Amino acid sequence: MIRLRQVALVASDLDTVVAELCAALGLDVCFVDPGVGEFGLHNALMLIGDQFLEVVSPIREGTTAGRLLDRRAGDGGYMAIYEVDDLDARVERVQAAGVRVVWTIDLPTIRARHLHPRDVGGAIVSIDQPANRGEWPWGGPTWRAHDGNGVVSGIAGLAIGAADPAAMRARWAELGLDHAVRFVPATDRGEGIDGLDLVATDRDRAGETMELCGIAIRFV
Repeated sequence: MIRLRQVALVASDLDTVVAELCAALGLDVCFVDPGVGEFGLHNALMLIGDQFLEVVSPIREGTTAGRLLDRRAGDGGYMAIYEVDDLDARVERVQAAGVRVVWTIDLPTIRARHLHPRDVGGAIVSIDQPANRGEWPWGGPTWRAHDGNGVVSGIAGLAIGAADPAAMRARWAELGLDHAVRFVPATDRGEGIDGLDLVATDRDRAGETMELCGIAIRFV
């Protein structure tokens, strides 16, 4: 089993972007994770159905997120986090294909592996296995008490800009990561997460588009 469980965006101004997302998408913040301080970041998570939209922002110099803001000249997509139920087998598969694991954590409640974006292409990808399927400790202890269905009820997928979309699609397929993702031609901002497809709670709104945090949001 593999499913897209969380998408992270990166912003220079965390509070402003979170407020814009909450207003436009009918969301509220379900958790602020102090653990991202390890990466020189602060963040906010918002619930969509049982999936999560996260925004991170640098709080010190020299972070991966800060370099991405500079390289892509502004806010945008940052990370795709997949829930799996066969983490060890998947790690063996990606490592056999030459992918480096750049961060590892093993907690009683969840295990995670971050994959090097240069080896995958287009985004930082994390594959995470909670101790109990469907739980998500990264969402905080009370995420189930939040209503994540105001304007949107699910994250259908993401769009990744690529210099060669077919080649990147093939690479993600080789790694078993081609789930809830589509690949589009990169813009002059370079490769990276450029779009997010969200399930509209009001089906009459399917097809609407907007731009927030430097990405194109499409209601499906």
